[in-house]
Amino acid sequence: MKKLTFPLALVAATMLATVPAQAQHRRLSPHETISSVVNGNRVTIVYGRPYTIKPGTTKVRTIWGGLVPYDRIWRVGADEATLLITQKPLEMGGTTIPAGAYTVFMLPEEDGPSKLVVNKQIGQWGLQYDEDQDLARIDLTKSTLDEPVHQFTIEIQRNPSGGGILKLMWEKTEFSVPFTVKQ
Repeated sequence: MKKLTFPLALVAATMLATVPAQAQHRRLSPHETISSVVNGNRVTIVYGRPYTIKPGTTKVRTIWGGLVPYDRIWRVGADEATLLITQKPLEMGGTTIPAGAYTVFMLPEEDGPSKLVVNKQIGQWGLQYDEDQDLARIDLTKSTLDEPVHQFTIEIQRNPSGGGILKLMWEKTEFSVPFTVKQ
């Protein structure tokens, strides 16, 4: 039972921390919580899932370099900032991310590696971002998808070579980074 108490307490505390942000702002996109166990470690992500089509219209938006500008921090989703929770430390891009809760941002680049930004501040709305709270900036691998993804999607998959892969997909682009669980 002790193993279950820490994760539930962490999730509950984290969710309560985001209540003030949610109460002050109206969500424009559906939200999702994804969770996966990789090498005995539960990784959970809570995020907004905007669509390629502008809400209330039939207008298809250009995502990368349009709605999500290059060379500027992006909240990775919609509405309140995206939340990453890990029960055990992760090794990602040469950086150790201790067990706990973090906000995830992205710095997309048109040319060169885009960055996943892991930030220690949680509970903020949208782009309320404090660079001084960054834990890490991690290179992402960019690839082209065969079929377009019309709603922003995050996946946590098992990596065949061990550990997991975090994937961010939207439009015809996928950004990914492998991770391992530190024991």
